[in-house]
Amino acid sequence: MDKNAVIPKHIGIIMDGNGRWAKKRGLVRSLGHKAGADNLDGLMSHIYHTGVEYVSLYAFSTENFKRDKDEVDYLMNLFVHLFTSKKKKFVEKKIKVLVSGRRDNLRQDLQDAIYDVESATKDFKGKVINFCINYGGRPEIVDMVKKISSMVKNSEIDINDIDEEFVNKNMYQDLPPLDFVIRTSGEMRISNFMLWQSSYAEYYFPKTFFPDFDAKEFDKALEEFQSRNRRFGGK
Repeated sequence: MDKNAVIPKHIGIIMDGNGRWAKKRGLVRSLGHKAGADNLDGLMSHIYHTGVEYVSLYAFSTENFKRDKDEVDYLMNLFVHLFTSKKKKFVEKKIKVLVSGRRDNLRQDLQDAIYDVESATKDFKGKVINFCINYGGRPEIVDMVKKISSMVKNSEIDINDIDEEFVNKNMYQDLPPLDFVIRTSGEMRISNFMLWQSSYAEYYFPKTFFPDFDAKEFDKALEEFQSRNRRFGGK
């Protein structure tokens, strides 16, 4: 890789196509989700190796609770297993783990697993993985407005203290803006993903299903990002 190539600081991945990956192989949808989770280890190692510092993964939206109960239960179990089984590896690799989304209606065992892995990795810097679970961009903005409104009401801040930087700090996580958003599977929509943070992001929609989105596919995406001319509203 060209040492002078521009590397996005923060990328988002909408991990789409797990179910269709499984269906194409005559498997149940749940096995597609497992294949997607199994793909994360190698993919994340490669992404950090390229110099990316922050990765936000759209793992489960607020709307996904409308899916079949068995599929939802499988995904919740998968998240619990992921956070408990990978906690040691996150610590060894000094990767800070964050989770964005509404937690109060998640199962208690998942809330506990999230708390444990976030606590174990909270002091790490340089490599951050943000799992978006029970997440929606609009709900996040609503929750931010309620949080800041309460601060004003309780005289903790003056309304004139509110600017873009203050808003960003009061989203679910205080993260840098997204530079690059990848949605696998070829679907060309953002599905309520990090609306505030992606204001000036570049988008890329490969047809590859997420379980097959490996290091080689990521490098193709990175080359596409590096070919873009980011003007941020300028000429």
